Amino acid sequence: MARERSPENAMTAEATTQEAMTGPAITGDASAAEATAAPSLPQATHKGVDGRGIQITESAMRQLATLVSQQGLGKVLRVGVRSGGCSGMSYTMDFIDAAGIREDDERYTYQPAEGIPFDVVCDPKSLLYIYGLQLDFSTALIGGGFNFTNPNATQTCGCGSSFAV
Repeated sequence: MARERSPENAMTAEATTQEAMTGPAITGDASAAEATAAPSLPQATHKGVDGRGIQITESAMRQLATLVSQQGLGKVLRVGVRSGGCSGMSYTMDFIDAAGIREDDERYTYQPAEGIPFDVVCDPKSLLYIYGLQLDFSTALIGGGFNFTNPNATQTCGCGSSFAV
């Protein structure tokens, strides 16, 4: 699926969802369990500086740091959900002016290893659906881009752009 990115680097429902993966099969032999284990998700290594917020993997943090530097000062990343998609809800991500932050938004500050700190904001209603979300980034030709792993999703669609809770 080809994706077009706007000059504002808007990222919407094209981002892929992934259902939470199960742990390794339980057997009497530890080496057999390791051999039959399902591939694990990338480890989310970043949270907001206060220990809260969306969990972000190292690859997603690098990509976000690059995008933030291209956006310039005064921009924040808004993450949320909206009605739509074949499963009922879809993810949204977009850079907005800091002046667009609403009083009831939750705000999390992230500090990449290289680059300037940036803020992620989320409205309270969306936060109910994405609490515990892990954000990853893949450079794969098929299925690449930002991927959401939502522990609250009970169903995702085949294309991975929407979910249900």
